[in-house]
Amino acid sequence: MKTAIQNRSLNFDDTSIAFAHQSNSKLRKTYLIFALMNQNWVVKIGTFFIKLAIKLGLPIKLLIKNTIFAQFCGGESIATCQKTIESLAKSKIGTILDYSVEGEDNEKDFEATTNEVLKTIDRAAIQREDIPFSVFKVSGIGSVDLLEKVQEFPNTLSDTEKEAFDRLRNRVDKLCRHAAEQNVRIFLDAEESWIQDVIDDLSYEMMRKYNVKDKTIVYNTFQLYRWESLEHLTTACDIARQEGYKIGAKLVRGAYIEKERRRAAELEYKDPIHAKKADTDTDFNKAIHFSIENLDVLSICLGTHNEESCLLCADLMKDKGVAISDERIWFAQLLGMSDNISFNLANAGYNVAKYVPYGPVEAVMPYLFRRAEENTSIAGQSSREFLLIKKERSRRKSNA
Repeated sequence: MKTAIQNRSLNFDDTSIAFAHQSNSKLRKTYLIFALMNQNWVVKIGTFFIKLAIKLGLPIKLLIKNTIFAQFCGGESIATCQKTIESLAKSKIGTILDYSVEGEDNEKDFEATTNEVLKTIDRAAIQREDIPFSVFKVSGIGSVDLLEKVQEFPNTLSDTEKEAFDRLRNRVDKLCRHAAEQNVRIFLDAEESWIQDVIDDLSYEMMRKYNVKDKTIVYNTFQLYRWESLEHLTTACDIARQEGYKIGAKLVRGAYIEKERRRAAELEYKDPIHAKKADTDTDFNKAIHFSIENLDVLSICLGTHNEESCLLCADLMKDKGVAISDERIWFAQLLGMSDNISFNLANAGYNVAKYVPYGPVEAVMPYLFRRAEENTSIAGQSSREFLLIKKERSRRKSNA
């Protein structure tokens, strides 16, 4: 059991805690990876040549597996993630098994992905303390084109398309029902705005069915870089309170900004993303304030690498007398990133989990490319990671 002591100060600069789980050799390897990722031109050229090598069938799988894949992924299967699960558990950090295979678009693959997510739920039920959540993308179990048409032109669906959407809805229900039966929380991940409304509707449909009797099983994801998301969160809570069910909310800033802006400009509709990052930060922190005030109907997971937002939530919990081990509040970061946040929060007693992507190396490459690109596009992100690792290496040398 985690202690509910509230007086430990959080220091996200404490690298001795952040990297205690890494040996000197592992830390050196991490240092080299982020040293390269800290150079934009290296990321761009490296990404180009890796894509080319994969297309040409060149034997680079082992190199990728031992470097960027090992940094950001848990393994190629649930079984091979077990070492990562156990390592995180030693530091009181949970694992969120994230089957990160992308780009499939046929019924056979949708069924296969559904079955794989069912396996993650089963593993979470067995290792309840170590795996607090499961997760899936609706676009992984159904056609993106179909989701877009359902959202934008629902009255023009053919009988075949209606049947396909029924199958998609049934898959969503199958996953959420199984999660409820196993008492495992499950996230519906956020996606692009032109399919997100459909995903929202599905998530609330599932919450009405499974978030009852003071249990919060199903979590929708709210992207606070969208100017309408804060209102969506408050409205969802109002409706849930009136109808007598619980809202699960994973709060994130957002991951599709360039794609969203480009599409809005091309199709000449209002950009759904805040004009300034400061506005996104403001809405994210407002969402934290709102959430702490509405824990009677709301459970949250802060999916963020932002130190200020994590500290704000911790401070609000203290101010409101909310135990740091309260199961209605979780923090989550990606495997291989922001260990200074994850490990220091967990060390202080907060509920923390890491997203642990897994899947065949070739199939998760789109995910890995995004991680590399995000580290260069997020202001100071790769530099921050690199400097913290550098600081810890210097600390260890001086103490040797």
